[in-house]
Amino acid sequence: MSKPDWLEIRQGQAPLIVSIPHTGTEIPAEIEAKLVSPWLARKDTDWRIETLYDFAAELDATIVRTAISRTVIDVNRDPSGVSLYPGQATTELCPSTSFDGEPLYKDGYAPGSDEIAQRRATWFDPYHLALADEVARLKGRHPTIAVYDCHSIRSVIPRLFEGTLPQFNIGTNSGKSCHPALAGTIEALCTASGRDTVMNGRFKGGYITRSLGQPDEGVHAVQMELACRSYIDEPLGEVSEANWPVPFDAAYARPIRETLGSILNACLIFARATR
Repeated sequence: MSKPDWLEIRQGQAPLIVSIPHTGTEIPAEIEAKLVSPWLARKDTDWRIETLYDFAAELDATIVRTAISRTVIDVNRDPSGVSLYPGQATTELCPSTSFDGEPLYKDGYAPGSDEIAQRRATWFDPYHLALADEVARLKGRHPTIAVYDCHSIRSVIPRLFEGTLPQFNIGTNSGKSCHPALAGTIEALCTASGRDTVMNGRFKGGYITRSLGQPDEGVHAVQMELACRSYIDEPLGEVSEANWPVPFDAAYARPIRETLGSILNACLIFARATR
């Protein structure tokens, strides 16, 4: 079966998979016509993350990315519909609101169960099949591999969390998705950078981390949720079409790229040393 155009896979040989699930901005025309506005539909994109982590190819990591917007379908949600964060505000498999609670669809146009099932078959399932295939391929070469799931979010979103989000938010499904030694190393590198860091706080890892992380089987998964201000000159508070998103500034991002490079190298060192 041929790979769909929206699915990007860079196959590397190192024991590291970098998943980039939320940087996509593509929305089919028939779906976009139902939305309140194109800008609002893309507001919660993990802007510039694919650029921030472009050095992963130099590490010979495998990179899996979808170009489809999370508004079409969120490949980091549980497809059963079970909330990843019970009791807390979040968005659905096919989001009907933005992170700020704004309706994404015109009245009467939000997707029903049949359309959600079709979107899942078209975009969600192939993304996860690609991840599973790459895990199996690399496990054929290495006893241990690391899966690193890349995310970002605006620093201030009162509907989702209080105050200003720490810059580094590490998620390991409360310790279930990777060995504590790897988690501890990543946390130490983040802390050493001088940036505020939290482990398994508001963001414990989404469906990708929780479904792939099987430490007993040699697959160690970590989610990194970056506050946007850590790598782009983010306007804090409410944003508008006039000021969001902002361009990527390599000089602004350089310090955190150095830390992220150390983190991905630590994933490789851990995987190669673990039998």
